[in-house]
Amino acid sequence: MLRHAIAPSRRYTKASHDVVRHPRLGSDAKVLLLHVQGLPEDRAGQALSEHARSLGITGRAYQKAKKQLAENGFVHERRRQVGRGHWATDQLCSNVPLTAEQARRVLDGLVVAPAPQPSARERTVGQPGIRAVGGSLPVEEEREKNYPHPPSEAEPGRDSTPAPELNVTERLLLSLRHATPQLHLGVREARGLAELAAEWIRRGITTTDLRRALTSELPPEGVRSAVGFLRHRLVQKLPEPPAPTDARPAAPPRVRELVPCAGPGEDHVFRAVGDETHCAPCRQEEARASWAAQAAAYAQQPPHIPWRERVASLAANPAETA
Repeated sequence: MLRHAIAPSRRYTKASHDVVRHPRLGSDAKVLLLHVQGLPEDRAGQALSEHARSLGITGRAYQKAKKQLAENGFVHERRRQVGRGHWATDQLCSNVPLTAEQARRVLDGLVVAPAPQPSARERTVGQPGIRAVGGSLPVEEEREKNYPHPPSEAEPGRDSTPAPELNVTERLLLSLRHATPQLHLGVREARGLAELAAEWIRRGITTTDLRRALTSELPPEGVRSAVGFLRHRLVQKLPEPPAPTDARPAAPPRVRELVPCAGPGEDHVFRAVGDETHCAPCRQEEARASWAAQAAAYAQQPPHIPWRERVASLAANPAETA
């Protein structure tokens, strides 16, 4: 492969490899994202669709590119009421993936922590006057990695050690992003829903069944708010509590009384299991005596003569047959 590259001295945009080589972004999505990243300040307030139209990305191609950017955390939208029944849509376009919580903080005008990359920055489109920098990890650090459970922040007047169910459900809620990007939650959002999900565990529901209940049969039009959707489903589909069990202790087995044995020998008693009248040793002795009597009777019987010998004897003495 031959390559000849001359780095431009001006009018260029630094593109992160996390965007250019992103496996789940198409070419239209990447071009649109890089185009917005290099916008001057006076054009940051235009809607994302206007920038796409200027690039010739319209119709289904634009909807597909926008969906890919939104599913992978590069584009976030929020509707808000501006008064007198009017609504406005804020659009946030970032060159690094943001969670829903991070995007909300940027849209609220809060400055978040700097990103690990020097060139990482976010730009809002569709609503001028909001700027922030950093606030997320590169794509390679976010994609397909199982993070340990984040430390819980201690609240005043509350035990800082969470219940085991909360640890389990918080991790489960954070992992829903791997099942579907529509259920992408931030750490604080998952922590706020962990108590509702823990009630399912306390009612005997396994984590597998809980995950299935939260991720199955999603709305065909998509999930607008992952937090609102999961809170509604956790409350509305909460199973019935298990039926109370009888807490009374089981009655101890009845101890049978001692009864006198009817067997020979000295008087003695035993604890009968059923309606027997002899103790076990006497029953064994009686069984041995019965077996000995049967053996003696069998020994007194005449010896057995095979049938061939009997036929030969009758043939030799015909008088015995008369």
